[in-house]
Amino acid sequence: MTEDTLILRRPDDWHVHLRDGAMLGQVADATARQFARAIVMPNLAPPITTMQAGAAYRERILAALPEGRVFTPLMTAYLTDDIDPDEVERGFRQGVFTACKLYPRNATTNSTHGVSDIANIYPMLERMQTIGMPLLVHGEVVSADIDIFDREAVFLERVLRPMMDDMPGLRVVLEHITTRDSVEFVQAAGDTLAATITAHHLRIDRNDILAGGIRPHVYCLPVAKRRFHREALRKAAVSGNPKFFLGTDTAPHRRGDKESVCGCAGVYSAPVAIESYAQTFEEEGALGKLEGFASEFGPRFYRLPLNKDAITLKRQPTRVPESIVSGDIEIVPFHAGEMMSWRMVDEV
Repeated sequence: MTEDTLILRRPDDWHVHLRDGAMLGQVADATARQFARAIVMPNLAPPITTMQAGAAYRERILAALPEGRVFTPLMTAYLTDDIDPDEVERGFRQGVFTACKLYPRNATTNSTHGVSDIANIYPMLERMQTIGMPLLVHGEVVSADIDIFDREAVFLERVLRPMMDDMPGLRVVLEHITTRDSVEFVQAAGDTLAATITAHHLRIDRNDILAGGIRPHVYCLPVAKRRFHREALRKAAVSGNPKFFLGTDTAPHRRGDKESVCGCAGVYSAPVAIESYAQTFEEEGALGKLEGFASEFGPRFYRLPLNKDAITLKRQPTRVPESIVSGDIEIVPFHAGEMMSWRMVDEV
């Protein structure tokens, strides 16, 4: 690392939404440009619940990439109240599934098939504990009586803590954490619990969504919280604690769907993800800690080898486009119109 050049072991993204159909090629390549591997979310319509569906989606992702792009999609199974543990175990043992994803029912985009009560999937979770299969958690309680800004903190006490007490050997990733409560919960837990932190939750708080007018392109779920929560996330990310690692939760939607009467939740960070993380780490005086967070802690938790190749970031002020258009699909990226301090330069 020099003052103007940052060389990192190629990172992985441990939480992405690549979508399907016409959008898939554009968004998959944006992720594959920076990351060697990515944990791919299964919340398609219909969701990925079988080996056949997982393998077919993986093939569609690979077919959508440009020739020469090297990328490994790591597929996940979508947990439902009645999912078949035998099917999931076969998928895990045959290398189709890397993990299972828990969506509380109606918590976020395409989660209507999610789990209605954690007790309904205890046999599945016990099987996962036995075979060493990670559980990836969208950590929110969605009861109507719980304020949207409190959903994550309530989930920790009502769902996650009892579940981990019942299954201490289950490896869990609490994804896209947004609160100081989650930071402290993960820090205090044993080594079977880790957490991902998004690029956008390191940079925005709820004022960025609501103050001075609604900004739909930074509206996401879990929603950004108060500033002190954001500061806790930043401290966790740059701490060097291997329980915290990179997961963008990049979630593209067409511009019209974001700007509609009931705008979709999701931030499309893939085109500028590593640059955004680098900018945050530099602001925190911790660029030397970025490689561990982006490239080492995640693979070690997932028990996968570290990547051997590298990427190069240059200190090269670059303006992010206001929108990205491919065919008839227009998506507004994270940092749209902003000047970024760093730029990845070793593209395929």
